[in-house]
Amino acid sequence: MGLGWIVNQQCRRWTTSRVSGATFLCCMCFILFTPTIPRSPKHHKFVDMRNLLGCFIHVLMILGSPGVPNTMNVMTNFPFLVVGILGLVLTLEGGVFNISSQGEVWTWALFYAGIAGVAFGSAYYHLKPDDYRVLWDTLPMMVAFSSLFSILVVERFGQRIGLCCLFALIVAAVLCVVYERIYNDIRFCVIFQLTLPLAIPVIALMYRSKYTHSRYWFMSTGIYLLAKFEGVTDKKLYYVNNYIISGHSMEHLCLALIPVSLSVMLIYRELKFQR
Repeated sequence: MGLGWIVNQQCRRWTTSRVSGATFLCCMCFILFTPTIPRSPKHHKFVDMRNLLGCFIHVLMILGSPGVPNTMNVMTNFPFLVVGILGLVLTLEGGVFNISSQGEVWTWALFYAGIAGVAFGSAYYHLKPDDYRVLWDTLPMMVAFSSLFSILVVERFGQRIGLCCLFALIVAAVLCVVYERIYNDIRFCVIFQLTLPLAIPVIALMYRSKYTHSRYWFMSTGIYLLAKFEGVTDKKLYYVNNYIISGHSMEHLCLALIPVSLSVMLIYRELKFQR
């Protein structure tokens, strides 16, 4: 059994090296052989632009404001704030979540901080969608992705390599956003936001965790894919549900389920006892 385990680990490392090399090669080809991709003005045009609070918030009327622009797209970010703050508190408190190392505490804390940051950044963006504000919507989400990927690395490869990965990814996320702002080129941000969400389930599948309940990683991936579908079909979903809520607002609510799902995992998972 020991020899079979060693051979299995070697095969996994070899497969991981090939997948990583192929991914890196594809990313480099995409960057080198594709022209600059500016952010389209259509990106900022959402189907639901209703101002639903203008008739109800008298304080805003006194201040001379007609209400909250794009109300639903702004208000549906509130769950991110609730889940992010609660998750951050429970992570640092240490009595509810099953976290066994300091490196995991740091990575999970940054993940929940990123989720709380999404609430502020996305709400700020949707109040007045434009090329400048979208960066504050993008960066917190990239931080959350970086943290999640680093959490898997800490769990499966070790604390030192996981924290180094976290630092490198956070720096890369900031550089991608700065590059987009300066050169109006979204290629690096697109690669970042496509690669990490896809790499997370691959790592979770190929390498065993020291914890139980790993299925929540794949459940979260499914939720993410569903949210992206809702975002792409923003207008169609808005028409289907008789103009109650748009696909983009549904995307916000669906994405907020990801930290909820992972929080449930942290509560119920246990360390596997190795013989």
